[in-house]
Amino acid sequence: MAIRGGDTARSVPSGGKNQMTVDEFKNWLMKFDVDKDGRISRKELRRAVRSSGGLFSGWKSGRGMVEADADGSGFIDEQEIDCLLDFAETSMGFKLYY
Repeated sequence: MAIRGGDTARSVPSGGKNQMTVDEFKNWLMKFDVDKDGRISRKELRRAVRSSGGLFSGWKSGRGMVEADADGSGFIDEQEIDCLLDFAETSMGFKLYY
């Protein structure tokens, strides 16, 4: 559930899940793109998994890369982020609203 306070909204865990829209998730994920190349590496995905409170972040980030990295480049780019949405809900503790 998003709580509105003034002009800002923030996600509030409900039932242990972080709730946000798909666009909010994509923006949140890109905050972990430390080298600002527009792609998410396995190391950056691991930081995102860890930040979301996920356990086994090394294993989960590897699974996320397998699910989302369609071209096998070792990175999740803008076109592949949509492939990560199911992973975010099943392994990262997110409830996404489409």
